[in-house]
Amino acid sequence: MSTVSVTIEKLGAQGHGIAHADNVPVYVPYALPGETIAIARNGDHGTVMSTSNLSSDRVTPPCKHFGYEGDLCGGCVLQHLADEPYHAFKRNLVIEALKSRGLEPEVAPLFIARPGERRRVVFSVRQTDKGFLLGYNRAESNHLFSVEECPITSAGIVDRLDTIRAVGRALAQGSDVFRLAVLETLSGLDIAAEGLKPLNDKQRRAATETVLSLRGIARLSVNSEVVIEQQRPLIDFGGTKVSPPPGAFVQATVPAEEAMSNLVLSHLAKSKRVIDLFAGSGTFALRLARKAKVHAVEGDDKSVKSLDHAARNTQGLKPVTVEKRDLFRRPMMASELKLYDGLVFDPPRAGADTLAKELARSAIKSVAAVSCNPATLARDLRILVDGGYRIKTVVPIDQFLWSAHVEAVALLEK
Repeated sequence: MSTVSVTIEKLGAQGHGIAHADNVPVYVPYALPGETIAIARNGDHGTVMSTSNLSSDRVTPPCKHFGYEGDLCGGCVLQHLADEPYHAFKRNLVIEALKSRGLEPEVAPLFIARPGERRRVVFSVRQTDKGFLLGYNRAESNHLFSVEECPITSAGIVDRLDTIRAVGRALAQGSDVFRLAVLETLSGLDIAAEGLKPLNDKQRRAATETVLSLRGIARLSVNSEVVIEQQRPLIDFGGTKVSPPPGAFVQATVPAEEAMSNLVLSHLAKSKRVIDLFAGSGTFALRLARKAKVHAVEGDDKSVKSLDHAARNTQGLKPVTVEKRDLFRRPMMASELKLYDGLVFDPPRAGADTLAKELARSAIKSVAAVSCNPATLARDLRILVDGGYRIKTVVPIDQFLWSAHVEAVALLEK
């Protein structure tokens, strides 16, 4: 390891500053373009030792846990960057991913995330000889620190950190690390523990008694098994109340979910029969069912049942059918898609290239592609464009504030 002085040239895709030393790129967390930084260099990685001629785009981070002088929280990487260049950075991630596939459609301004919007977070938990830790990993390490504040997260979660710690303590088994996924719902916190050994009767009683002694917890589950449910955890998908299964995928913020849903609904407004692929618990399907017949396809059995239950118990919806199907092993074929005139798909980060190939062969008029990974989105859009689709617009969506992650909704026509 050596100490060198470098000048940061640009931000990389992970939000780190990029400089060159000995004609080799060096990635420096917490550094901004134009700054001269003294770094401890270890190969292609640099650790900030001191800074000079700071960028005019640098701002004071709002969180005490952020930065090389703080607890080095590994969650946020860009709290030190002013809003305007931060928004441009996120939008540019989508633009560059599309360009890499030879695509240059209209890319709308970034839909902005704001502090305090995250309704779902995942804490790491560990009981140590020195005390109980509930928090996040330090940057670029597996070491935990105990979180005291989190400006990206909703007050409904941050204000209940002591409650969440009490649940974590009741569940802790030795010094092993486990996770608590906490979702703020309309009826209270839905806490899903993962990474624990099966609870014995004594542990189950202790966890149950702890939850009963606290307020504001709707449900506690361990490894997807419900330990206690005081109220059904409910979230609202466009006027339809849904109780998602423990630990199920839910969009991280309500504003981002509504923005994505509005784009999808507007684009598919004239569609009479819509298919929703990777439908989850019904984020889009249940909203679309206000005006169209919907077939929702999802690989997780519990999510399918939650969607189906919500659809059957909500008045004013058009017919909603559901199908449990692993869309990676059994993608929808072009022959199956001929029943529909509108389609929305929202796959995991790996994207859906096999599905895109079948969709490209179909005659579906309107397609909305939702993605949390610009690289796989660009790959899938390239397939659709080569199959005759035209991209109307791509809208970048920020719901992971101050991170290097950006979502996008692409609207296509044939």
